[in-house]
Amino acid sequence: MAVIWQKYIDGKKYPVRNAGNTRRLYTNGVCHSEFNPDKLVTGSVWDLLILPALFYPPGRIKRVLMLGVGGGASILQLHHLVEPESITGVELNPVHLDIAKRFFNVDVTQVNLYEADAREWTEQYIGDAFDMIIDDLFIDEDSEPVRAVEATAEWFKLLIKNLQPGGHLVTNFGSHREFMESAYFNNVNIQKRFSSVFRLSSPQLENVVGAFMPMETDSKILRSNINAHPVLARSLQSKQLRYHIRKMSC
Repeated sequence: MAVIWQKYIDGKKYPVRNAGNTRRLYTNGVCHSEFNPDKLVTGSVWDLLILPALFYPPGRIKRVLMLGVGGGASILQLHHLVEPESITGVELNPVHLDIAKRFFNVDVTQVNLYEADAREWTEQYIGDAFDMIIDDLFIDEDSEPVRAVEATAEWFKLLIKNLQPGGHLVTNFGSHREFMESAYFNNVNIQKRFSSVFRLSSPQLENVVGAFMPMETDSKILRSNINAHPVLARSLQSKQLRYHIRKMSC
């Protein structure tokens, strides 16, 4: 794997590496993005973050908020596979934003990028609400990824405030235990906002992605829409797209 760019900034090491046509961003040994323009499915957690959009028919997801940009892998997948009208990305780390533009070719004419603290940005945001909010807020501690914002009731309520009534929330958790300890499972008011909640995982990952949906739905609808999508259907058949899904109860 070739290092094509690397810097030490404020005690952090930022290498950008190539493996064939796959590009990866690392921060202190933690991979924050992986993308191959010739293979839009990564085979990793970024696939799980965009899959809940496939619970909806094509064209239904128009406005997406991405909290935690990294190198922009999920933004690029959303742009090519979901094709929303608007994508907004919020990222605290200015180095990540610079790398997303320079090395991952995140086009700022198509994506609204903000350098900001996600909590402060969502508190202060005034504008049209979003159809989909993806919470992928992670930092590195001792070369391990950990969530930057705990999934408390206050955090859920802040995100819900910025969702359209028919919008959904997607959250990346470091483990199943972290998912189960999130406020959704012990707060009745949050539970009332979402009619269906799913746990998405992949065989090679410890991460668990929670998909909090406003409507009653099931995994068969997701599977059907994946099979109707030319790129995702091929990736599913070739086993590049690998996911497990389980509907949760409170």
